[in-house]
Parts: sequence; structure tokens; C-alpha cells
Amino acid sequence: MTEFEPKILAYCCNWCAYAGADLAGTSRIQYPPNVRIVKVMCSGRVDPAAVLAAFRRGVDGVLVAGCHPGDCHYISGNEMAKARMDFLRGFLDEVGIDRDRLRLEWIAGSEGGKFARVIQDMVDNVRRLGPFRVPTVCPAGGAGQ
Repeated sequence: MTEFEPKILAYCCNWCAYAGADLAGTSRIQYPPNVRIVKVMCSGRVDPAAVLAAFRRGVDGVLVAGCHPGDCHYISGNEMAKARMDFLRGFLDEVGIDRDRLRLEWIAGSEGGKFARVIQDMVDNVRRLGPFRVPTVCPAGGAGQ
């Protein structure tokens, strides 16, 4: 039996986190190939519906990475990202999805090593959780009916 290899989707802001991922690559810093990166202009633009759609399509974990607080190129975009991801983590709890499948990180353009460590840590954590399974939805009328 082969070991489970999780699929991770990373939404990275253009100005910081994506630049950190690029630095990791140009510096030849190794990290697992399990991640697919989607460049967004700002982490605050990541819609919770897009994260849920990624899970529905078979992603095992989602990373949202943006600029450090106080360094957002759009002033408060990363604060919006934090509020959205906090809300979404609570929602995941409500629908039976382990909140550890979603992670928010602040990664500067100069932090290629941190980007690689975050990806490695996320892959390890999601591997422990196992493959994502869509939770069973209760029929109309509530639980147990």
C-alpha cells in the first residue's frame, strides 16, 4: 500500500507570499511537490466559496498566504483575509470538516525558507488527517430525521 500524498492548494498574494514561493524556487529550497499555487493579487480577495469549491473538487488542504500584518500592499487586505478565514474555520467545524485542513500564514517575499517550511508542515499535517472526504449531509429536517 502506498502512502497517502495530499493535494494542497495554496492561494498566495502576488506581493509577498507568491514572491516567497518564487524565492524558494530560485534558491532551490526543497519542499514537497504536493502544492499547487494560485496567485491572487491579495489574500483578502480569497473567497470562502472558492475554498469550499476546492474541497468539493478533491483538494485535501488549502493554504491562504499573504503579507505580514502592517505590510499589506492594499492596506488592510490581510486583515480581511484573517476575518474570512476565521469565519470559514468556524463554518468547517459546523459542517464536520477538520479545521486543520485550512491554514492562514503570513509570508514575506524574502521568506522563501518559511514558505518551504509551511508547505512541508502542512503536507505532514494533512497526511496525518488522511484524504479529504465530503461530510455526510443530514437530510432536510435536521439531524437524525
